[in-house]
This record gives sequence, structure tokens and C-alpha cells, in this order.
Amino acid sequence: MLAENYTVYAIDSRGHGQSSKVDTIGYDDMMQDVAAFIEKLHLEKPILLGFSDGAIIGLLLASMYPDKLSALISCGANTNPRQLKKWFLAFAKFGYFFTKDPKMKMMYTEPNILREDLAKIKVPTLVLAGSRDMISEKDTKEIAESIADGDCMILKGETHSSYINYSERLYEAIRPFLEKKVR
Repeated sequence: MLAENYTVYAIDSRGHGQSSKVDTIGYDDMMQDVAAFIEKLHLEKPILLGFSDGAIIGLLLASMYPDKLSALISCGANTNPRQLKKWFLAFAKFGYFFTKDPKMKMMYTEPNILREDLAKIKVPTLVLAGSRDMISEKDTKEIAESIADGDCMILKGETHSSYINYSERLYEAIRPFLEKKVR
């Protein structure tokens, strides 16, 4: 649906999707990858929509490079592992113990985004999460409140990925933001 009005790039972060497997992984490295992608393609202040890890990457990118984006849509981000619901944090630790998957380790050790970092974000930002998300609703609201032009939307009845899996729901949630803040 976004492709009808926007040029869309779907990036697989390192160790995700069709990207090569890695032995170690971290949000800062993935954020630098996205910054390099924007530079390499000479994209002029794109809008970044990120989900979960991608949302965290977006927050880091917008705080580290405040002039690189024109807007940010952050879906299901957390500022640190303590903001994950306890059952999910236990799942990540348990999963890493058995699989040694570096993504699992990253989930319970990163990110570590401070409120001061979020305050550096100068672009219009929509922060979304589901009301039944694995991310604490308090953290979602504090992320939006820490950003000067931050808006928060909690999607009633949605889990961490349900509104992503049914992209019509996501599109309907972000369309007003895009029409109001970006055009």
C-alpha cells in the first residue's frame, strides 16, 4: 500500500531475512548499515519505518544522525531489555542458552537508549505498539514523550506483530501521520 505513493526499500538487517548469518550482532552495527544504505543510494532525508529491531535502529539513527531522516515511524521499539515483558525476556535468555543465536543474546542485552538520546531526535516521529505487545506500554509512551515532535499510538488488541502481519492495519494507523507530518 505504501508503494502506491512512496518509493519503498525493504532492508534485511544483518543476520535477518536473506542477509548473511553473523556470529555477533548489535544495534549500533545495524544502525550504521542503514546509514550507509542511505548514503550509498544518495537518499535525501527518507522516511524510515522500522518494526521491532528496525524500530530500535530507527531511534538510534535519528538520534545519532539528526539530519539524515525526514520522519520516523517506530513500531514496537524498546529502550532497554528491562522494558520487555518478563516472559519474553526469559524466552530470549532461554533461547540463547540452547541455540547460541546472536539475535537472541542481543534481545536480552540491548538496546541501551537513554532519554537524552531520544531528545536528540528532531524529526516528526510516530511511536506505535500494540496494547498486547511484548514491549511495556510505559516505555512506548516515554519514547514518544522524550521526542520533541513525537506522537504515540497504542493499537488496541494488537500484539507485537499482529498489526505488521496484517499490513492494512498498519497502513491505516500511519496514513494520517504521513499525510499530516510529511507531505
